[in-house]
Amino acid sequence: MWKIIGLIVLVAIVAVLAFAATRPDTFRIERSIVVHAPPQRVFEQVNDFNRWRAWSPFETLDPAMKREIAGSDCGIGAVYTWDGNSKAGAGRMEIVESVPDSAVRIKLDFTRPMEAHNVAEFLIVPEGTGASRVTWAMHGPQPYIGKLMSLVFSMDRMVGSDFERGLVSLKNVAERG
Repeated sequence: MWKIIGLIVLVAIVAVLAFAATRPDTFRIERSIVVHAPPQRVFEQVNDFNRWRAWSPFETLDPAMKREIAGSDCGIGAVYTWDGNSKAGAGRMEIVESVPDSAVRIKLDFTRPMEAHNVAEFLIVPEGTGASRVTWAMHGPQPYIGKLMSLVFSMDRMVGSDFERGLVSLKNVAERG
């Protein structure tokens, strides 16, 4: 009896591990919002790490978080490092592409709680008169442990809700001017 139960459990574990291996090797999380402000005003907010404290949802995870902004003032070469509590973690962002009024791409390296190397991007497209559609996305490799975790936790739901909150805050800041 115990041998049969043990064999069933073993087969179930192997099946879950095998299924996890079939998951995609990459992930992408993306959210969009329409902001009633011109692309230039939105671009100014995302292209300058000094302005992120006004709208980024990650800035409120740890009031005592250590932050450092280095390199360029804004745009390509601007670097933001952070080291916070277990919610905020630690890492580094660097703007690697900056196309005025339309796109900002950021090399995003997490060192804690888990090491990860991703790309974050903000795409800004004019929509109607004086409005902009802003898309915040993050993509990168999904190693086996990420594939396994995705069977239980939806990274899209977890991080996507942060992106949604951040976009609403960005909208409020940009619309106020």
